[in-house]
Amino acid sequence: MADSTRFLVRSFGFRAEAFLSAEQFLDSGLVEETKCLILILDLRMPGIDGLELQRNLRSTNKQIPIIFISARATEQERTQAIAGGAVDFLRKPFSEEALLNAIQAALSQG
Repeated sequence: MADSTRFLVRSFGFRAEAFLSAEQFLDSGLVEETKCLILILDLRMPGIDGLELQRNLRSTNKQIPIIFISARATEQERTQAIAGGAVDFLRKPFSEEALLNAIQAALSQG
């Protein structure tokens, strides 16, 4: 899913990187590029899950727009993500248009 989302985002004309875990993302150094960064996070990831990464970033004052995606999220998890500042929460499978709209909403927050 990470690679297909990366290819889709690139097809919209944006730079995109894919990481298989929150730890890989945090180790990449990209977290410091908060001025031009949007995260598309799966709720379920190995190790640190999407909600935990969202809390971690907020606790360190990293203001990175987040779009969550998930196939099996509960309504409580969706509500928690949105309350935590997520731009959008897309359920898999999602349309290209839904993802592009979410990215545009995230860009408008900057």
